[in-house]
Amino acid sequence: MRLGIDFGTTHTVVTLVDRGNYPVVSFDGQESLPSLVASRDEDGELRFGLEAQAVRHTPGWSVLRSFKRLLNDAGPNTEVLLGPRKLGLAHLLAEFLSYVHRELLARSNAGLTVDEPLQAAVSVPANAGNAQRFLTLDAFARAGFEVLALLNEPSAAGFEYAHRYRSSITSKREYVLVYDLGGGTFDASLLKMTGRLNEVVTSEGVRRLGGDDFDEAILGLVLERLGLGTLEADRRDLLLEECARQKEAISPNTRRFLLDLSALELPPFTCPVEEVYEACRPLVERTLQALPSALRDPDRSGGAEVDENELAGLYIVGGSSGFPLVPRLLKEAYGDKRVKRSPHPFAATAIGLAVFLDKESGYALAERFTRHFGVFREAEAGGDVAFDPIFPKDAPLPAPGEPPLAATRRYRAAHNIGHFRFVECGRLSGGRPDGDITPWDEVRFPFDPALRGRDLTDEPVRRVDGGSEVEERYVCSETGAVEVEVRTLADGYARRFRLARVLAAAGGL
Repeated sequence: MRLGIDFGTTHTVVTLVDRGNYPVVSFDGQESLPSLVASRDEDGELRFGLEAQAVRHTPGWSVLRSFKRLLNDAGPNTEVLLGPRKLGLAHLLAEFLSYVHRELLARSNAGLTVDEPLQAAVSVPANAGNAQRFLTLDAFARAGFEVLALLNEPSAAGFEYAHRYRSSITSKREYVLVYDLGGGTFDASLLKMTGRLNEVVTSEGVRRLGGDDFDEAILGLVLERLGLGTLEADRRDLLLEECARQKEAISPNTRRFLLDLSALELPPFTCPVEEVYEACRPLVERTLQALPSALRDPDRSGGAEVDENELAGLYIVGGSSGFPLVPRLLKEAYGDKRVKRSPHPFAATAIGLAVFLDKESGYALAERFTRHFGVFREAEAGGDVAFDPIFPKDAPLPAPGEPPLAATRRYRAAHNIGHFRFVECGRLSGGRPDGDITPWDEVRFPFDPALRGRDLTDEPVRRVDGGSEVEERYVCSETGAVEVEVRTLADGYARRFRLARVLAAAGGL
């Protein structure tokens, strides 16, 4: 069976490829599984999803919510505190996805048999780094899924748009801007749709902005209005959960915002819904500020912006896009006719993943690198530092089955040790990383043969004359993950590194 699986910040959604249809899988009547982990403090027993939700307010249980957000800055060895214990985040993710696998077989309406292989297309935020992509792929594989593709979330939602609104695409209006506001991240991707090809033109986003932040803004409003100040953790969680529940119930016709605070032994709270909108307005405005950059086509002269007359639609997806202030502000900025909201915003990504996997749909995707990736190098004989962009933002990624994107650097080493400081960034200014800059692990390679096999962490870096000739070969797969092989050409000594974020331990493979 082929599946589209969207592991979300607050919920995980699964869809099927079923003879040209892409139904959302339900689990005992629910169309998603909560992305929750709970641990019993006494013995460390773990529960996930619906089972974790059932004990989330039970004394003696600790709950980890929105743990997808932790992947933004995680690496293979990252640990999180859950109750009194530290647990590996990669392990928790694999265990949660194993739970999803079990639920698909035991409690879903998918009609699967125990021995049926589960082939899946999965997704990550457009601005996810290598570590998050690797951890996601690895966790799905450990959970028993055969991953056929990993797509950026707004790119997947673009297939749902193409499946549903293909007639809106014309020779004069080939562009669709996908506005994807989830529980933890915001992404915007401009897609060009020609025939059955969906080409990602550019992507922008805000890594840590989503429905969780709306909930916190509303909580801050309520605490201020009630004069409660700081609450104990368990009481704060109860209030935050009620804020989130009532936020999701707001419709365009809602006039007053009402909270049931009986669990806190407090009277009901009510205020005009416009006060809630004003508390959340700065967050929505941050998403709007990212859209002009997303509307630029780098293949045009000077990266010219796509004219609104060329835009077939601005497509709103993501579980948090139902907050009425979002479409209101988008329509004010781009007009009623341009803005379309998915009929199934919480499931648009999963549906698009299933469409992508459907051989009969005939769609193809051309992805791009979503951020500049490069390395700092010594310049001016040690008197300065230069940035070498290895893979520029918007560089096309290889299609499935094509050779990986590759880059090679050759030079004569000027030091006994190669100390590589990799970073990724949202933009370059004067050849330097600028804007949102994310450091990656520092990689050390022994140019001096006498240092091979030793821990180089505290080994001093010294300049040398007549150093080895070195080759760095970088490869970027269709998933956007990057690896580098460093080799001394004289004797062929080489090490290969999977590059990851700064919190990860870069390991030679």
